[in-house]
Amino acid sequence: MTELATMEFHPRPSAGEAKPWAFPAPERATLDNGLTVLHCHRPGQRLVAVEVLLDAPLDAEPAGLDGVATIMARAFSEGTDKHSAEEFAAELERCGATLDAHADHPGVRLSLEVPVSRLSKGLGLVADALRAPAFADSEVERLVRNRLDEIPHELANPSRRAAKELSRQLFPATARMSRPRQGTAETVEAIDAAAVRPFSGRHARPATATAVVVGDLTGVDLTALLGDTLGAWTGSAAQPRPVPPVTADDTGRVVIVDRPGAVQTQLLIGRIGPDRHDRVWPAQVLGTYCLGGTLTSRLDRVLREEKGYTYGVRAFGQVLRSAPDGSGAAMLAISGSVDTPNTGPALDDLWKVLRTLAEEGLTDAERDVAVQNLVGVAPLKYETAAAVAGTLADQVEQHLPDDYQATLYQQLAATGTVEATAAVVNAFPVDRLVTVLVGDAATIKEPVEALGIGEVTVVAAE
Repeated sequence: MTELATMEFHPRPSAGEAKPWAFPAPERATLDNGLTVLHCHRPGQRLVAVEVLLDAPLDAEPAGLDGVATIMARAFSEGTDKHSAEEFAAELERCGATLDAHADHPGVRLSLEVPVSRLSKGLGLVADALRAPAFADSEVERLVRNRLDEIPHELANPSRRAAKELSRQLFPATARMSRPRQGTAETVEAIDAAAVRPFSGRHARPATATAVVVGDLTGVDLTALLGDTLGAWTGSAAQPRPVPPVTADDTGRVVIVDRPGAVQTQLLIGRIGPDRHDRVWPAQVLGTYCLGGTLTSRLDRVLREEKGYTYGVRAFGQVLRSAPDGSGAAMLAISGSVDTPNTGPALDDLWKVLRTLAEEGLTDAERDVAVQNLVGVAPLKYETAAAVAGTLADQVEQHLPDDYQATLYQQLAATGTVEATAAVVNAFPVDRLVTVLVGDAATIKEPVEALGIGEVTVVAAE
């Protein structure tokens, strides 16, 4: 009889002791040209992330030229005094780098990712783009045409159309926040290189800019490297610029953007609230997450799981502009889509969720799950240099201290159920919400009016 072989099992590995984690603290420096630098050494992250923030807010765009900040941001990578647009793109590719840029209410941001072995080359290209952008007439014309081609697609997208309408409804017509961030067809058509150059000259200057560098900087003389690259960028001295306060009208009302025959209705319900400088922010983040931050949140449990109206509804807070003096604001919103016949019932149940929340409050279990999801997974969220750099750049844009994010996680963990309930109820009062619906007005107007959640107005889709 053949003797059976025996198997030798190795001991099962056991988990080690958890290491304490905190959001990394950056170091600060200032170059001779006035550029502020934040850098953060992250061992093992060989793909370095660089964020350059320009104090070029949308409020600073000249009248009739909404979108010029966006065109300027895109044109930075379209040639310099050393390279044509094609050569600049080829140089980025040779060093394995990517360069993106975008404009938003706080300003313009350039984002570079480059292997640390090519950091010098990558920073040199960004420095050239800022120091001497070509802004060639033909390239700006092409970017304008591209932007004009994008606008009809955005208007055809229900979620983008809803966002545009909500901004128009909330903010005064004279406020830049009431208009599309990247401009309208009328304003973009008026943009040319002669408009981009002076806007860049006024706002793209090192004295009011900040660079954030995050990655494995072992053996890198960052001071010398920055001095040789971004340090060669010059510009006028910083001048104080008045920032208008954010004001909004959140009188409860409903606006239907008519899309005849639409099989779904896009919902966007919002108002403005405090920014990250307000002490209520941590509790508001926690409460909003319990309301609609994930698949297990209240809105999804009712509208998706119980009723089957939607694939998902989310509640969120997004900072629009932040200021220590209290003049900033965040957009507080609920978004999702439902099938057209159930638009009225879905809104009815959504309002019931908000009323029940105000009457009964959150549960300790909801609060505990939210803390676990928001705080417990933070180390995974910040595994890449780009994620860390992006958050540090947000802190700079929003005039927050360097330890803000680390402190926020401590505050979230210490926030109780009662505080989170009060914050989310104040964030989403049932009688002070502007509701935008993009859908078939002929089908949904009557059932929505019957809900009594505000005067209903129909506007034509563009």
